[in-house]
Amino acid sequence: MLAKVFSAGLLGLDAHLIEVEVDIGGGLPQFSIVGLPDATVRESRDRIRAALKNTGFALPPKKITINLAPAGLKKEGAGLELSMAVGILVAEGLIAQDAARQYVLVGELSLDGRIKPVRGSLSIGMLCQHRRPLILPMENAREATVVDHVDVYGMRTLTEVVEILNGKQPLTPVAADRQPSTATVPRIEDDFADVRGQQQAKHALEVAAAGGHNVLLIGPPGSGKTMLAQRLPGILPQLRPQEALNTTRVHSVAGTLPADQPLITARPFRAPHHNISEAGLIGGGTIPRPGEVSLAHNGVLFLDEVLEFKRSVLDGLRQPLEDGTVTITRANATMQYPARFMLVVAMNPCPCGYYGDRTRECLCTPHQIRRYRGRLSGPLRDRLDIHMEVPAVPVSDLGRDDPSAERSDAVRKRVADARHIQAHRHQADNVLTNAQLKPRHLKKYCQIDPDGKLLLEQAVTHLGLSARAYGRILRVARTIADLADSTAITSKHLSEAIQYRNMDRTTLL
Repeated sequence: MLAKVFSAGLLGLDAHLIEVEVDIGGGLPQFSIVGLPDATVRESRDRIRAALKNTGFALPPKKITINLAPAGLKKEGAGLELSMAVGILVAEGLIAQDAARQYVLVGELSLDGRIKPVRGSLSIGMLCQHRRPLILPMENAREATVVDHVDVYGMRTLTEVVEILNGKQPLTPVAADRQPSTATVPRIEDDFADVRGQQQAKHALEVAAAGGHNVLLIGPPGSGKTMLAQRLPGILPQLRPQEALNTTRVHSVAGTLPADQPLITARPFRAPHHNISEAGLIGGGTIPRPGEVSLAHNGVLFLDEVLEFKRSVLDGLRQPLEDGTVTITRANATMQYPARFMLVVAMNPCPCGYYGDRTRECLCTPHQIRRYRGRLSGPLRDRLDIHMEVPAVPVSDLGRDDPSAERSDAVRKRVADARHIQAHRHQADNVLTNAQLKPRHLKKYCQIDPDGKLLLEQAVTHLGLSARAYGRILRVARTIADLADSTAITSKHLSEAIQYRNMDRTTLL
C-alpha cells in the first residue's frame, strides 16, 4: 500500500514542506530511503525500526521504500523520523491516511519511541501558518506557538501520536506563550553605573548605541574595555516584535535557543574566543550553520583582543558589515543568514599593552607597534565608525563611589529617543539607524553647512581618510546631532565625529 504524509525540513533559515511517500510491497525485506537524504536521515532506518518494535508495532518483513519529495532538495537532520514512522503505520493500515495527511509531523525518535526535540521549530511553524496544523515534540511546542494562525500540538511519544490520529485521545493545541522574557531587563552587575571613570568612552558607546555604529576600543590591560562592551546591550532599546522574531529564528535553527525561552526579547551579546574558525564566526561548515555574526543579529558582537584573531577570519567580517547578511553557497544550495549587528572590538595599543600609559613604561619599538596594529587591516578599520581610547583608571577612582554616574536605564532612554528620531526620518527608505544609511542617503539626510564641509575636507586631507571613512564620519555626526535633538549637523557635531577616528590620527600607522 502507498501512504503519503507531510513533514518539514530546513534549508538555511527557511523551512520547506516535504512529502513523505511510503510504499510497502512484496520482495525481499529491505528498507531504503531516497530523495537526497544525508547520513543522519539514512541512519533513521535503524531508529525507526527500534522505535516501532519497542512501542508494540512490528516492522513488516517486506520491501519498504520511502521517498522524500521534492527529490532535488537535500534532506538533513533527524526531524523526518516521526513522519516516516507514521507513514509506515499508515501504509500498514494501522492509521487512516486521511487523518495523517491533515498534519505536518516533525520529530526525532528515540529507540523507546519517545519524540526528541529538533532545531528550527519557529521556522517550521511559519511554514505551517495558514496551511496545516503542526505536530512536533513537546519541548518545541512553545517555540512554534510564537507564530500566529497555526495550531501546534506537542507530543511526547510515538504511541501518543498514533492514538491521537486514530481518534482515541482528544487533541488540544498548545496555548501560545508570548510573555516577555526577564532577560529584557539588564542584569544589575551589567549596569553602566558600575564603570568607574571612562566618561569619554561611555559617551562614545552611547553615540554608538544610538546610531548602531561599530566601535574600536584601544587601551592597556585592565582599563575596562571588556567591562564597557559587556554593558553595551543594557543601553540598547528593547527588540521590536519583528526583530525578536528574526533573532529567535536564527537561534532556533542554530540549536542555541533556551528551552524555557520561546522568544528572544533581549538583544544578543556574543563574545567568541580568538581561536574561532572562519566557519564558526561567519557561518558555514560541512552542514551549514549560522555563525557568530548571525547569532549576534540585532545585537552586539564583541571581539576581545581582536588582533589575536586570524587575519582571514577578521577579513571575513567585511561583507556582513556592509550588507547585513551572510551568503553561504554550496554545490546544491545557497543559504542566506541575517547578520545585522553592532561590532565592538578591543585591542591593546602595542604588544606589551602599555604604549601611552602614564604609569608604566612601554618597551616596544615603533616598528613593533606598527606591525602589531597592522594586523587590523585598513578596509576593516574603515568599517569601524568610532575609535576610542580607554586609558587606565587611576587607583584613587576605583574605590570611590561616583554619585553622578548614570545608570543604564537613563542612558537607554536617550538612545531610544534618538533611534525613534532616526526611524521616523528614514521610514521612506526602510532604514532604522544612521549606521544603515547607504551612500545615496547621505546627501539626503546628512547635509552640512559650508563651514562643516570645509572642516570635513580638511580632516580628510590631513588624515588621509578614505571615501568610506568620510561617509562614516557623516553618519556618526548625524547620530550626535540626533542625541542633541538637532535637525542640522553643525561643525560641533562634525568635530566630535572626527575625534572618534583615533586610529586615523595616530602617527604610528
